[in-house]
Amino acid sequence: MPQFSSSVNSLRSSEIRDLMSLANKPNMILFSGGMPDNNLFPLNEIDNIFNNLTEKEKQIAMQYGPTSGIPELLGSLKEFLRKKGLPVDTNKLMITTGSLQAINILAKAFIDPEDDIIVENPCFIGAISAFKSYQANIVSIPLTSEGIDLNKLKETLDNAKKKPKFLYITPNFHNPAGTLYTLETKKALIKMLQGQDIPLIEDDAYSDLWYYEEDKGDLTTIKAMNPDDIDICYTGSFSKILGPGLRLGWMLVPEHIYQKCELIKQSFDACSPSFTQMLAHKFVESGAVYDYINNVRTEYRKRAEAMVSALQKHLPDNITFTIPRGGFYIWLHLPEHIDSTEVLKCAIEKGVVFVSGKTFDPHGIINNTLRLSFCNTSIDKINQGIPLVADSIKKYLENSNKK
Repeated sequence: MPQFSSSVNSLRSSEIRDLMSLANKPNMILFSGGMPDNNLFPLNEIDNIFNNLTEKEKQIAMQYGPTSGIPELLGSLKEFLRKKGLPVDTNKLMITTGSLQAINILAKAFIDPEDDIIVENPCFIGAISAFKSYQANIVSIPLTSEGIDLNKLKETLDNAKKKPKFLYITPNFHNPAGTLYTLETKKALIKMLQGQDIPLIEDDAYSDLWYYEEDKGDLTTIKAMNPDDIDICYTGSFSKILGPGLRLGWMLVPEHIYQKCELIKQSFDACSPSFTQMLAHKFVESGAVYDYINNVRTEYRKRAEAMVSALQKHLPDNITFTIPRGGFYIWLHLPEHIDSTEVLKCAIEKGVVFVSGKTFDPHGIINNTLRLSFCNTSIDKINQGIPLVADSIKKYLENSNKK
């Protein structure tokens, strides 16, 4: 038998990935994966872009590109990010093969085995897997309705025996919790981190998918605030605003961090796909990205509101959730004695799939929560599937009360 590394032996398959094997079963209603709806992709726009590429642009698209990204996309993406207030002129931008690669690169840049890092709980499963692959010691801080629990974070920092290598957060429409940090929480977090010499990784895949104008003040990214005395590593993605199949993300980081990250990316894949970079460049440069975002934002809001309405109608009174203000997810809090994996087993029998909460717990323990994704499911299917989820919860409660 081959002797695998200790870092590989510690890895476990994502429950989301395992559950996706159910997607091929007929009539299964999926509230599991966080992927865009195939029917919403801008196929005509992409066809027109490709058909109108010049010979030189097609040659660039078919060739290796610079590790940092093809100059065309770097230029158009900088203008896209500039409109969001990001400090593109005082930081370095790198195109990555999805934003998860950006997180992986940053993890490799900072983590030695047994180093402490701090994350939210719950946390994006892709980030958990990346950090575990570098054998980090993950310290988790609970989320509140306004963002990371600042009191718990301060207590953790004050009592730390060694300085954590970084803090990783998803402040805008968190995956899985759907949380939008308030502007006050972001400002307080900045104040807490200033002078601590702890880098902040700000994962921002969802901020363009806001649903309500009144939230726009809270959507200001920490990177856009550009505070002194904090190294902020900002990551983003085309997956939710164009298509995940392009496998394109980015990081915007200080120069001294960028230099290390570029070397790491060279060892990973040399460069991200030039072909999809050229398509993304044209999509952004033409302005089509803004119309597309507006269109999908409207559609996802309708689905979110439909799911909220269905949950309010069918859930037992002791089940709570935060009404989503954007993004893809609704996070249900069940009574402490409920095991959402057991609820999931019942739901699968009824023909509906979601993701149980311990998937997103960095320690794989807390399981009285579950994530419902509304992005890839029609309103008709949402109205059909949510009663099945509610019935599965009710069945578990009835069985547990009999014991």
